[in-house]
Amino acid sequence: MAPLRGIILKLCAVMCFIVMFALIKLSADHVPPGESVFFRSFFALPVIVGWLAMKGDLSVGLKVKSPTAHVLRGCLGTVAMGTNFAAVALLPLPEVTALGYAMPLLVVVFAAMFLHERVGPYRFGAVALGLVGVLVVMEPNITIQSGNTIKSTQAFGVMLVLFGAVCGALAQIHIRNMVQVEQTSAIVFWFSMTSSVLALLTVPFGWVVPHGWEWVWLISSGLIGGIGQICLTSAYRFADASLVAPFDYASMIFAVLIGYFLFAEVPTIQTLVGALLVISAGVIIILRERHLGLQRGRARQAKTPLG
Repeated sequence: MAPLRGIILKLCAVMCFIVMFALIKLSADHVPPGESVFFRSFFALPVIVGWLAMKGDLSVGLKVKSPTAHVLRGCLGTVAMGTNFAAVALLPLPEVTALGYAMPLLVVVFAAMFLHERVGPYRFGAVALGLVGVLVVMEPNITIQSGNTIKSTQAFGVMLVLFGAVCGALAQIHIRNMVQVEQTSAIVFWFSMTSSVLALLTVPFGWVVPHGWEWVWLISSGLIGGIGQICLTSAYRFADASLVAPFDYASMIFAVLIGYFLFAEVPTIQTLVGALLVISAGVIIILRERHLGLQRGRARQAKTPLG
């Protein structure tokens, strides 16, 4: 294990994903979300294929044991991606990022509901704290005065992010089952392939020909998204998940900086306070998971051969 390398790779992944969202936002006023999803997914494929080939895992990455499972994962992930891409056209980048932190909180809830994982009051309390933070971020956008079109648009953006968080959390729960029989490389490759095909189904709803720099932004979003996926996958090879997971929240720093310098977006105090509450909840859950993991490890070591 090389913890420092794992942390650096995780930070690179987080930075790549925020840059990817910024590139999508640059073209979001003209290019529909479904088309953006296609560029993000299709142009990630060469990066992923090249990575698998370099690792010697290309043949493994193409093997599928449960096509239905991959299609379901693709549908959930594609909807999550599309709704988030639609939301960045309606909301500032820091707000989309802060609201997106609801996803890991929902994973805890769904794990209890669908995987029957035991979730004690400690983690449920953290989830409640995080959801309060989400409500703090949401409140200015859902308090709509009569005839306020801007507020209505922002409220719709909030709903899109939260729906995307639900779909993303369900995808994570589904992946937990998939990794029992499928290779990680296959899950990564076939998600990009599936989402590319699913995105093509949105062509009848109004694709456009990108203008000038939009080609560069859209293609770059796919390439950078692919690099981010590789960095994310590689990070967990060099460090424990409980060590690198908190660095997900560095995305807020990157989102604030890119939002300010590229889009002149200044996050409100309320957004920052809400984000801090959600981040605190996420870190509490991560620390609790690490503690429980250590306890389970000591219990296994203490067992006798007959135990």
